[in-house]
Amino acid sequence: MRFIHSFQRNLSARLFLSYVIVILTGVIVLIGAVQIQTPAAMERHIAQMQQHIGNDPALEEDLRVNFISAINEITLTATLVSLVVAMAVSLFTSRRIVEPIRGMMRASREIAAGHFHRRVAVVSEDELGALAQSFNQMAEALELTEQRRLNLIGDVAHELRTPLTNLRTMLEALTDGVLPPDPATFQTMHHEVLRLQRLVQDLQELSRAEAGEMAMFPEKVDPAQLVSRVVDRLALQYHDKGVALHVNIAPDLPAIFVDPARITQVLVNILGNALQYTPQGGQVWVSVRRAGEAIQFVVRDTGRGIPAEDLPHIFERFYRVDKSRARASGGSGIGLTISKHIVEAHGGRIWAKSEGLGKGSEFGFTIPMHPSS
Repeated sequence: MRFIHSFQRNLSARLFLSYVIVILTGVIVLIGAVQIQTPAAMERHIAQMQQHIGNDPALEEDLRVNFISAINEITLTATLVSLVVAMAVSLFTSRRIVEPIRGMMRASREIAAGHFHRRVAVVSEDELGALAQSFNQMAEALELTEQRRLNLIGDVAHELRTPLTNLRTMLEALTDGVLPPDPATFQTMHHEVLRLQRLVQDLQELSRAEAGEMAMFPEKVDPAQLVSRVVDRLALQYHDKGVALHVNIAPDLPAIFVDPARITQVLVNILGNALQYTPQGGQVWVSVRRAGEAIQFVVRDTGRGIPAEDLPHIFERFYRVDKSRARASGGSGIGLTISKHIVEAHGGRIWAKSEGLGKGSEFGFTIPMHPSS
């Protein structure tokens, strides 16, 4: 039983056995065909020989025996040579097939142990080569995710440390009587608590978004009113920074079936980023129009833009164009990822465009007018 269990777990042995079975089947068919065809062939051969040597029973029997012996000898020799060659080729082929798989098994164990840099060699252009390429792509994605996870831990630790340190310092100062217990002090402490709360909420929201467990409460909404409310909400911040906000809403837009709170979250995130990365005196345009069977929302700005190498990753979790850790200069890289999940949960598409640094950027998304059931 142990041998059978070991055999069942050995792909190389199973492949080799399958080849041997195919070879033996061919040999049996060959021998059977020879045995069936030999008497008829012998009769024809003797009939032809009788025309030249006459009807001699002894000679006829001698010819028959020698002919059959020759056929059997040739068949046996061909069978033995074929078996040796075929088994050698089968062994070589099975090893060529199994060795890359074993290499991937070893690499997968190393990756499972945390060595995400491990890759396998692509030695062919067939299905095994394609499998090796897919394995390397998976390993690369895992390595990238692990790196971003480590970056997130560093970012979160840094961003938690600052407000917690401020709160501790102020509490100690209040206890020692250095700071007066007046409204300004408590307002500063409240601001630090809000920073902590926003970070925790972002992380919780990201977890739900990536698990596909975001709560959605869709209803019919006028897209013009939706954008107008967001613009009114952010107008004071734009005014204080000195950034002009232009709104262009196409007339007679049909209502869309969405969760207004979630789409508002997307718009606030995109317009907030546009304000954050547009310097004083810059301009931001938000437009809403019909695009085929969808409603298109687009935000353009004259901000600092996005480098071409960052554009493909802009919606990936924990990714930030600004690699500094200060929330004021890039946040935790979660908002756009959540926005992408929200838009896609509504059956839409989100994108980002930029001609490069110093040339502004464009963020947009579409929401279908007729949601899929």
